[in-house]
Amino acid sequence: MYAVLKCGGKQIKVSKGDTVLVEKLAGETGEKVTLDNVLLLADGEKLTVGTPVVEGATVTASIVEQIRDKKVIIFKKKRRQGYKRKKGHRQYLTVLKVEEISAKGGKVAPAKAEEKKPAAKKTAAKKA
Repeated sequence: MYAVLKCGGKQIKVSKGDTVLVEKLAGETGEKVTLDNVLLLADGEKLTVGTPVVEGATVTASIVEQIRDKKVIIFKKKRRQGYKRKKGHRQYLTVLKVEEISAKGGKVAPAKAEEKKPAAKKTAAKKA
């Protein structure tokens, strides 16, 4: 079973037991977080797609740690003007461990019917 959820403006595919990096969430190490912006839910044989979210579906995760990402260098320069600016930025991130994916209700996407192509007609070769 897996789910696609929206967190921090990004879409993340998760399944039970996964460890994922997301934008900073409020909370301390060890706390449980419930994410309810589930866009898609897949359970082996059925696929549930939300409009835009799946009603009643939630992902429960625990906060492993609060970290900062690697430094991103912002460098601006204008040639022949003596203009240079250098800045750095480190984004705050939260490491989550997915513990449970639960689905309560929601619309099931209809299974795609296989389209049968008509058999190609054989044409007789022209005699010269």
